[in-house]
Amino acid sequence: MGALTGRTALVTGGSRGIGRGIAERLGRDGARVAVHYGSNEAAAKETVAAIEAAGGSAFALGQELGVPGDAQALWAAFDRHADGVDILVNNAGIGTANTFGEIEEEEYERVFAVNAKAPFFLAKLGLERMRDGGRIINISSGASKSALLPDLIAYAMTKGALDVFTRNLSKIVGSRGITVNSVAPGIIDTDVNADWLRASEEAWAGAAAMSALGRVGTPSDIADVVAFLASADGRWVTGQWIDATGGSLP
Repeated sequence: MGALTGRTALVTGGSRGIGRGIAERLGRDGARVAVHYGSNEAAAKETVAAIEAAGGSAFALGQELGVPGDAQALWAAFDRHADGVDILVNNAGIGTANTFGEIEEEEYERVFAVNAKAPFFLAKLGLERMRDGGRIINISSGASKSALLPDLIAYAMTKGALDVFTRNLSKIVGSRGITVNSVAPGIIDTDVNADWLRASEEAWAGAAAMSALGRVGTPSDIADVVAFLASADGRWVTGQWIDATGGSLP
């Protein structure tokens, strides 16, 4: 039996990149995984198929985040497939296309709606369904603790808000044995970063050099940290910001 056998997990943005890595790892550990997607249904179905091919159980849920009623709609869809949840991974997030000097209010409000507001209400409503001893894991960013990329200021602010949410929520739900933590990736080799990361050998080498370990991170590097926090082994860790940047921060 896997470490998470009998548990049910919801991973937002679970169809690609870091989210897919997390969904597949939780599935291998025995959890039944709800793979959320915003628009790419085909990718979500591929992730579900991969989990099932490895002997796990999963189902896909489609719902745009950052719009009114998003959390309610997503949990309503979840309820049609499962009775209660044990693990909520708030992974879905978006970046900003424009720098501090260029970003307009609409884009600013959109990135906060997806990255900070949606996790807040997904957790709020999710706690009505979460069994005692559950786990809430928020995917933050090294950018929330470092100004190495200052033009990412709006994005970093959303992740800073998520970190504050993590610390405070851990105090609210601790009496139920529920832990709440943030996991902060650095540069990860996903399709989101592919355009610049794989643009040249120099770009790849520069990204690798930022890590104390001398390489670019992979989705599995983050998924393994999440799996620890989701397991019984992570029961005494809560309210924490976990640096999973591979030593990229100063």
